[in-house]
Amino acid sequence: MKFGKEFASQMVPEWQAAYMNYNHLKILIKEILIFRRLQQNESTPGYQANPPLPSKGSSRKRKVSLHKAFGGLTNGNSNNKDKEDEVILVSAMQQSEENYRTVFLRSSQDAGESELGFFRKLDDEFNKVIDFYKEKVGEMVIEAEELSKQMNALIALRIKVEDPLFCSSSPIFSSRFANEQITDVIQETKLHGEGNGKRKIGSGRMDKEQEMVSLDVLNHVKINVMPETPRSSLKNAFGSSKLSFSFSKKELRNAEQKLKQAFIEFHQKLRQLKSYSFLNQLAFSKIMKKYDKITSRNASKDYLGMVEKSYLRQSDEVSKLMESVESVYIEHFCNGNRSLGMKTLRPKAKTDKHRVTFFTGCFLGYSVAFIIAIILMIHARDLLNSEGRDQYMTNVFPLYSIFGFLVLHMLMYAGNIYFWKRYRVNYAFIFGFKPNTELGYREIILLSSGLSVLTLAAILSNLEMDIDESARSSRTLTELLPLGLVVVVLSIAFCPFNIVYRTNRFFFIASIWRCICAPLYKVTLPDFFLADQLTSQVQLFRNLQFYICYYGWGDYKSRESSRCRGSSVYNNISLVIAIIPYWIRCLQCLRRLFEGEDSSQAVNALKYFSTIVAVISRTFYVQKKGLALKILATSTSGVATVFGTYWDLVCDWGLLRRNSENPWLRDKLLLPHRSIYFLAMVVNVILRLAWVQTVLDFHEASFLHRTALVAFLTSLEIIRRGIWNFFRLVFLVTEMYIFSWLGFVVDGEKCRLENEHLNNVGKYRAFKSVPLPFSYENKKD
Repeated sequence: MKFGKEFASQMVPEWQAAYMNYNHLKILIKEILIFRRLQQNESTPGYQANPPLPSKGSSRKRKVSLHKAFGGLTNGNSNNKDKEDEVILVSAMQQSEENYRTVFLRSSQDAGESELGFFRKLDDEFNKVIDFYKEKVGEMVIEAEELSKQMNALIALRIKVEDPLFCSSSPIFSSRFANEQITDVIQETKLHGEGNGKRKIGSGRMDKEQEMVSLDVLNHVKINVMPETPRSSLKNAFGSSKLSFSFSKKELRNAEQKLKQAFIEFHQKLRQLKSYSFLNQLAFSKIMKKYDKITSRNASKDYLGMVEKSYLRQSDEVSKLMESVESVYIEHFCNGNRSLGMKTLRPKAKTDKHRVTFFTGCFLGYSVAFIIAIILMIHARDLLNSEGRDQYMTNVFPLYSIFGFLVLHMLMYAGNIYFWKRYRVNYAFIFGFKPNTELGYREIILLSSGLSVLTLAAILSNLEMDIDESARSSRTLTELLPLGLVVVVLSIAFCPFNIVYRTNRFFFIASIWRCICAPLYKVTLPDFFLADQLTSQVQLFRNLQFYICYYGWGDYKSRESSRCRGSSVYNNISLVIAIIPYWIRCLQCLRRLFEGEDSSQAVNALKYFSTIVAVISRTFYVQKKGLALKILATSTSGVATVFGTYWDLVCDWGLLRRNSENPWLRDKLLLPHRSIYFLAMVVNVILRLAWVQTVLDFHEASFLHRTALVAFLTSLEIIRRGIWNFFRLVFLVTEMYIFSWLGFVVDGEKCRLENEHLNNVGKYRAFKSVPLPFSYENKKD
C-alpha cells in the first residue's frame, strides 16, 4: 500500500483536516518536477525524459543549510556555511505562538517559483500541525486535572461507604497514591508545555493540602450517578429530582463505573494524540525525501532535524500522562492486575475471522439451494393453480413473510455498513457501540443468511408435508412450524449466555425498550435511528398480530383465519399497531423539544403526526371503502408524502441547497460522484409513493395475490429505508467535518441535527463526552 493511502487510513476521521495535507504537497512536488523538466528540455537539445538521479556517493551534491532561530536569531554555526550553497533558510518566529517560516534563497534559479510555493505550503502545514497538537495537549492537561479531582471525591466516597468507622475516627486521609501521579505530570506539563517555563505554575510535587484530602470534600460536590429510568424522568419533569449523596453501595458502584469509563476514554484520547504526532512526523519525513529525490538536493536532513527539535517531537507530556493514567487505573479499578487493566485500556484491534466468512458462504449456498428446491416444487406440482393457493397465501404466507422482512432489512444494514466503512464513516462511534464489539457487514450477512436458511427450510418442509398425502393427517403439526421458528428466533435473541453476539443483542433489546418507553428516556441517536427503522416495518408488526390471533384462537388447526380478519377488534388493534412506530417517533421529538435541544423538533413531530393521520385515513378506506374516504386518504397521504420527502432530502440529507458549491446538493460531499445523490433523491421520491396502490386498488388488477403485493410494497419501503440510512449518516459526518473546519463549537443539545454526538466531533472532538460522577458546587471547590 502506498504511504498516502496508509496515512489516510490511520487518521482519526474527525481530525482529518488537522493532519498534514500529504496529497497536496505531493502534487506540488510533481509540479516542481514538470517545471524542471521543461526548463531542461528548453536548454538541453539531448534532454532525457527521466534523467538519472545523482548517486549517493556523488561529491557534487549541492549542500543545503537549514537555520533555526528563535526571535529572529540564527544559529552561530551558520556563519561557517558557504553562502553560495545556501538554498533555504527556516526560522521560528517568536510571536504569540511559535511559527516556522522558510525562506527560499534561489527563487530565480531552476524551478524557483514552484519550490517557493512548496515551502510556503509546507510551512503552513507544519504550523497547523504544531498548533493543533499544542491545543490538544492543553485540553488533555485540563481533563487530567478534572479526573484528579474526581478521584479525590471517589476515594472519599469509597472510604465513607466501605469504612464508616474509619471516617468517624479519622476525617482526614491521604489521597496521594490516588492522584499524585497524574498531578505530578500536570505540573510538569504546565512547566514544559507552555513555552519552556513561560507559564510557571508551581513545583512538580503536590502541596501538603493536595496530598491530604478531607472527607469534607463530599460536602462540596454533587452526585451525578442517578441512573435514568422512567421514574427518574417523571421526577425531573415535575422538578423533584435530587442529587444529594445517600452513601449507598449502589451509588458507589455507579460512580466507579462512570469514572472507570472516563479513564478509558481519556486513555484512548491520549493514544490517538500520540498516534497523531507520530503519523505527522512520518509524513514530513516522507515528503521531504520525495523533495530531495526530485530536486537532487539534500534538504531533508536539516529540515527533519528542525522537526526533531520542535514541540511535536520533544514534548513527552502525552506519554507521561498515559503512564500515570495506566498506573492509577490498574491500581484503583483492576485491583493491581496489570494484564487486566492493559487489556481494557489497550484493546486489541478487531480482526475478521475466517469462520465467519466460511459459514456465511455455507449459509448462502444452502439458501440458494432451498430457493431452487421451492421453485421446482411449486412448478412441478403446479401449486400456483391449485385449489389451496388462496388459503395458503392468506394464512401461511404472512407467517413466513416476517422473516423475509427481517432478512431484507439486515441485508440493507449490511450494505450500509460496507459503504460507511468504505467512505470512512465512523458508524461505531456515532452509534455509541463499545470498542471492538460493533458488528461488521460480514457478521450481519452471516446472521441474515442463517435466518434465511431456517426460514426456507421451514417453508420447504411445510410445502412437502402439504403435498404428501401420508402427512395430511398431521396437518396440525405442519401449521406449528412457523410458530416454532418464532420461538427459536426469540430464544436466541434473549439468550443470557455469551453466544451469538450477546453484547449486540442486549444493546438492541435495550434500544427497543427505550423506544417502547418513549418519552420517559432521554433520546439518543441509536434510539431514534431504531425507531425510524420500525416505521418501515409496520407490516411486520401486523403479521405478528396475526400470529397471536391465528395460534391463540386455534385457527391454525383448520387453516382458516375468518374469525381473526373478520373481527372488528382485530381490525382496530391492527390500526393501533400501524400507528405505534410513528407515535414513538413523535414522542421522541417532543421529548427533545421539552429538553430544549432544538425548536425544529416541533416541526419533526408534526411530520410524524401527519403520517399518523394518513395511516388512519388509508386504513379506514381499506376497511370501509367509499368516495369520501378515498378523497380523505389521498389528500392526507399526499400531504404526509410531501412533508416526509422534503424532510428526508433537506433536513435529514442536507440536499437541495441551490446556492451551494455543488448546485442542488451541498458544499461538502462525501461521495465522489454527484449523480449518486440525484439518483438517491429520485428513488426516495418514487418509493415514498408506494401508498398510491392503496387508494387506487392496484391489487384488483394485479396478477399478484393481495398478500404478495403487500409484501412486495413493504420490501420497497425497507429498501428505501436502507438508502435513507446510508445518506443520513453521510450527512451527519459531512456536517461534522464542516463544523470542524470552521472551528465552530457544536453543542449537541441545541444543534438542529438529530445527533448528540456532534458535541464530541465539533471542533475536532473525536471522542465520547463521558459524564463524570461528581460536580463541584463552584470553581473554587
